[in-house]
Amino acid sequence: MGVIHQAAGLNEAGQGSEFSGEDPSSRGDIGIAPAGAGDLDALVRLEERAFAGDRLSRRSLRRFAAKRNGLLLVARCGGQVAGYVLVLMRKGSQRARLYSIAIDGARRGRGIGQALLGAGELSARRAGAGSIYLEVRADNESAIALYRKTGYRQFATIDGYYHDGAMALRLEKALADGAADRKGRDLT
Repeated sequence: MGVIHQAAGLNEAGQGSEFSGEDPSSRGDIGIAPAGAGDLDALVRLEERAFAGDRLSRRSLRRFAAKRNGLLLVARCGGQVAGYVLVLMRKGSQRARLYSIAIDGARRGRGIGQALLGAGELSARRAGAGSIYLEVRADNESAIALYRKTGYRQFATIDGYYHDGAMALRLEKALADGAADRKGRDLT
């Protein structure tokens, strides 16, 4: 699979995509593509910096990069890994799970999170998902604002979900035409 989005907010044809309402040039050059083995060191460092606990291990990241029913995408700015999104789907399911998303702290506020979120949603839709859900810390105001801005709605709370006992909000978004996009594709 090649580059999913060369510049944030642009689809393969270079047109504005459904997940970005702002001028992509205002965010600089963001390339998003499937993670490869060469990205593992950078992904592990990013995971360690982004999360105090509940981190994905090198082994897990390697496994997710190789799975056909999981999608690990990395964002690059200036050739450096700036973030990732991990989307999972079960065989036969039309519901995807945004399992993890992380952005390099030095690069936050540049639209990378929104670009990764949109690329993850697009990939889930192409794999046949009709909806996508996620868990987010109830105290992560910036992430919650991004999810709400892009159409996610809360449908549950989970007490004690995180390693430190923090509550999670469970959010979901409908993805247009997920089942129609799947036609003939198998995730196994």
